[in-house]
Amino acid sequence: METGAVPLSHIHRLQQTVRQRTVVMGILNVTPDSFYDGGRYAHTEAAVQRALQMVEEGADVLDIGGESTRPGSQPVPEEEELRRVLPVIEAVRERTDVPISIDTTKSRVAARALQAGACLVNDISGLGFDPRMAEVVARYGALCCIMHIQGTPQTMQQNPQYEDVVGDISRYFEQRLTLAEEEGVPRENIWLDPGIGFGKTVEHNLEILRRLREFTALGLPLLVGTSRKSFIGRVLGDLPPEERLEGTAATVAIAILNGANAVRVHDVKEMVRVARVTDAVCRGLKAWSPLVL
Repeated sequence: METGAVPLSHIHRLQQTVRQRTVVMGILNVTPDSFYDGGRYAHTEAAVQRALQMVEEGADVLDIGGESTRPGSQPVPEEEELRRVLPVIEAVRERTDVPISIDTTKSRVAARALQAGACLVNDISGLGFDPRMAEVVARYGALCCIMHIQGTPQTMQQNPQYEDVVGDISRYFEQRLTLAEEEGVPRENIWLDPGIGFGKTVEHNLEILRRLREFTALGLPLLVGTSRKSFIGRVLGDLPPEERLEGTAATVAIAILNGANAVRVHDVKEMVRVARVTDAVCRGLKAWSPLVL
């Protein structure tokens, strides 16, 4: 196993904490075109300041991405993605000890990010777009999140169809888990994400949230990302992303009640509060602990 600069202490902390309470993952898009905050943190110093703000607000892990995956988005060249994310990861690593996730589908970007101090690879393609991704995760001993997607960001919302959305995603997870383990990724290093909004209709997304607990049969942590997504806007009468905070809060609480172990959010301060109260209800946690040391 080649660990490079991967902080093993961060991996151990996340592995323990995600089993005890809801882990809040703060989204940091260093892109010009993400659907909600595109361009806001495209410059390194602005991104670092936002990262530090999210840490102060209670983020357990920072998810840094340099390629938008909104519906219809176009791929970013590998070198451009590296140019966007590496300076941010390096600067954040110097200024905080909070674990870092790299949001990418490219194995070389993942490897360079892990070398710079990330400890988790968040791959929307479920290790599927780049055939070397699972091998890189295994080589560095990193955590990874396998997400479900139907199609690609360019095609996923054209006409998504399922026989049974939860059953189909569960079978997909089983296939991807087999591939990951065959490539040497330990099962205990894997999280799962059903991919809300990635090749799903509004009805599919709502059904996934209602039936989320069915995925717990796989015995792995569930990460759910609903933050300010379009299905929330549709439910609320076509509200734009900037008016979807309350709807996001509702979906985060529902996800936790239905078995989510981690939530990926833009609004860290508000969703940490939602998670704390929801954990108090469904897990009996009277006090919110920091990441387990």
